[in-house]
Amino acid sequence: MNFIDLFAGAGGLSEGFISVGFEPIAHVEMNKYACDTLKTRYIFHELRKKGDLETYYKYLKGDIKKDTFYSMFPEIEQIVINKEISQETVPSIFLQIEEQLKQNNLSSIDLIIGGPPCQAYSLVGRARDPYRKEKDPRNYLYKYYVEFLRKFRPKMFVFENVPGILTAGKGELFKDVQHYLKGAGYKIEAQILDSSDYGVVQKRKRVILIGWQKDSKLYYPRVKKIVHDYKVNDVLRDLPPLEPGERVDFGSYSSKPSKYLYKYGIRGNDDVLTQHISRPHNKRDREIYKIAIENWNNAKVRVKYTDLPEELKTHNNQKSFLDRFKVVSGDNQYSHTVVAHISKDGHYYIHPDINQLRSISVREAARLQSFPDNYYFEGPRTAVFTQIGNAVPPLMAKSIANEIKSLL
Repeated sequence: MNFIDLFAGAGGLSEGFISVGFEPIAHVEMNKYACDTLKTRYIFHELRKKGDLETYYKYLKGDIKKDTFYSMFPEIEQIVINKEISQETVPSIFLQIEEQLKQNNLSSIDLIIGGPPCQAYSLVGRARDPYRKEKDPRNYLYKYYVEFLRKFRPKMFVFENVPGILTAGKGELFKDVQHYLKGAGYKIEAQILDSSDYGVVQKRKRVILIGWQKDSKLYYPRVKKIVHDYKVNDVLRDLPPLEPGERVDFGSYSSKPSKYLYKYGIRGNDDVLTQHISRPHNKRDREIYKIAIENWNNAKVRVKYTDLPEELKTHNNQKSFLDRFKVVSGDNQYSHTVVAHISKDGHYYIHPDINQLRSISVREAARLQSFPDNYYFEGPRTAVFTQIGNAVPPLMAKSIANEIKSLL
């Protein structure tokens, strides 16, 4: 079965579908770094089919240059479409996808997945914008999603978004979204799913709207919940300790994988540790981290900005965002939600180990999102954190993909 992935990001949603046997016809994404991540991941899957992961690890190690690596699979330039979806680009994207269908001797698309960027109607975004983002073009990207539905007539589609979409514009925006999707010839249903119900050790709520052709016997799949008693520390403990600013680009783990990592395919026996990269921190931040970790680990109390000693405070604003320092709770079953803001600073994602006094590394963030360790993110650290924070957790996507596969 095949699919098109729109607004693909780093590919968390599509990874879930690929892992149960779906084949990507095209990923459409405007961000250059995310597109490179998608290309690298495509090559990983192709090399794994051939039993040649040695070449993949040579690339990660730096023994093969990126241009050479990408030239081994020239089709990635067609499959990963690095374009912003707009009125001007939609016709050329359609042509590229039709060309892919022709080359693969396919007459139809089974599935379209993806979620238009959601900053425009996320709750924080609305709070900061006096115009309530009405003029923001990102509010209307769902209309392009509908154009793809009309053009390719997939049997089903998965439209993913933040819960804020339900209440944006006093609910009018979501009414519009539903109206357009139904108008394309689909029955639809939306539910709020939490990634923590599907094996991910992170609380993360997402609106998952699923549609199916009106004249079919399909329906909204019942996505089975996973019950487990693993803890966040099961995701972190086999990674070597780091000082702020320290990094392991290609190296070894400090211990065997936990049962959790092994069971959910996040770390396998042949994996190599990559992108265990921590950001630098100044002395003041580390002192604050120490207070935050001690408060949390010893008394389960979150430090408020107003509780800090005066000499550690640098902000005049002591009325809002008082929880700007937050420890990832290692002994809980779930961490708090990993969001794209992690690219700006790490204060909201402090590692629970008192001996390290740093925010979580790139690899730790990826694991909290349930990305496997063999998933490599392209671009500088900030761009990589953004890709991870914006992604749909692959384990959650896999649960949805499994049910859709059996329906189709």
